Amino acid sequence: MKAISCLSPLTGQATDQLFEIETPRPVLNARDVLVKISSISVNPVDTKVRNGAIPTHSRGILGWDAVGEIVEVGSAVGKFSLGDRVWYAGDLTREGSNAEYQAVDERIISLAPKSLSDDEAAALPLTGLTAWEMLFDRFGITQQSSGAILIIGGAGGVGSIAIQLLKAKTAMTVIATASRPETQNWVKSLGADHVINHHLPLAEQLTQLGLAQPDYVFSTNATESYLQQIADLIAPQGKFGLIDDPESLDILPLKRKSISTHWELMFTRAMFETEDMAQQGEILRQLATLVEEGKVQTTLDTVLGHISAENLTQSHQLIESGRAKGKIVLSGFMDRRKR
Repeated sequence: MKAISCLSPLTGQATDQLFEIETPRPVLNARDVLVKISSISVNPVDTKVRNGAIPTHSRGILGWDAVGEIVEVGSAVGKFSLGDRVWYAGDLTREGSNAEYQAVDERIISLAPKSLSDDEAAALPLTGLTAWEMLFDRFGITQQSSGAILIIGGAGGVGSIAIQLLKAKTAMTVIATASRPETQNWVKSLGADHVINHHLPLAEQLTQLGLAQPDYVFSTNATESYLQQIADLIAPQGKFGLIDDPESLDILPLKRKSISTHWELMFTRAMFETEDMAQQGEILRQLATLVEEGKVQTTLDTVLGHISAENLTQSHQLIESGRAKGKIVLSGFMDRRKR
């Protein structure tokens, strides 16, 4: 099969680090399915693994968001059948979705929403799982939760889906940060009640809007730059969560207000095969239902063509520029006969 491989980190830049290879199809474990890839999306984790910021057991083939058709099942697979169209975010310790075929454990996949195209659906699994686990597993937010939440980096992939999940499943007030007119309009279109500029003092903007201190703060990027502001503006006994990878993080300023701190990595359940590993498949099933009900929309922003080293390099560079909004998606490999 064709795949895009990743060289060992050299300069940390995407240029010349991604290249096409021919490699055998994956061999299935008992609970695996083999998926013929239809569409993938690219995430910051792809760039971090490529440049060595996140170590993994496998560095050959990147990519974890995918939509595709099951073409083979392992001996112990019981939930899925040949021909099922599924979506998932994969396992950081296994070869990824930048390939024609990918092996994935049945416990972390679900049927993809029928109302979305492959490209539209591929934008959602990884960010959807990350946002869901932070909001509902780590923070413990429920349908009865009230108050306000501040999402730092509201226009990114995780922020974009977190806004929608909160509006679909709670009555909470959602405050999102965005700095450019296009990203401010984007988060408003997704349901944010208020938008503030993360390049300006956050607490002052909340005061100007007449908003109380938020009970929750969800930081999706540049957390070390905002930590003191977060400590100042969050409500006493609030909850703070992050998903990025600061070089260092001193959470001592949060002690005075008894703020609980939560770190979310969507891959934890699959990496450690936790007892609740199958919860990821269930989350994706519920997310698909919200999509079918029209309560959550795709966060797809850009389709950069078929999977190729050139298009993946461009995707990585766009993500690393910090100017992407929503998700970047690539369709499957171009058929050789169409080249």
